[in-house]
Amino acid sequence: MEVIFIKDLKSQGKKGEIKNVKDGYAENFLISKGYAIKATKENIEKLNQDKAKAKKEDDLKREKARELKKTLEKLTLTFKVKTGDNDKVFGSVSLKQIKDELKKENYNFEKQQIRLLDSLSSLGFHNIEITIYKDITAKIKVHLIK
Repeated sequence: MEVIFIKDLKSQGKKGEIKNVKDGYAENFLISKGYAIKATKENIEKLNQDKAKAKKEDDLKREKARELKKTLEKLTLTFKVKTGDNDKVFGSVSLKQIKDELKKENYNFEKQQIRLLDSLSSLGFHNIEITIYKDITAKIKVHLIK
């Protein structure tokens, strides 16, 4: 019997996958536990419609992320830091500080989306990366001044 998985099931199938399995296994386990439905013509059509809708939404989110990336890459965050002898910075700028500064600029990101490329513990310009959407990443300049 052919079934369409509606939930991921480890080592059996992923959501949206159509697989041929034994009738008893399909009826007694997959369908009764809610992991799969029968692969009828109507269910396959619905699956294809859902995939098309998901792809359309994904494309829309990617386009918005690309626009946001262009805007973010023009942005430079400036932090005033305390320095000691030879312009050595006390401590460094943290992810939380960067997140808060981005929030002031009306960009709301989680700390997990922000990645430091190097330590922000010296004066001058530094780069950070922000993951906007899956594989779309923006590089932002951070400027440390006295």
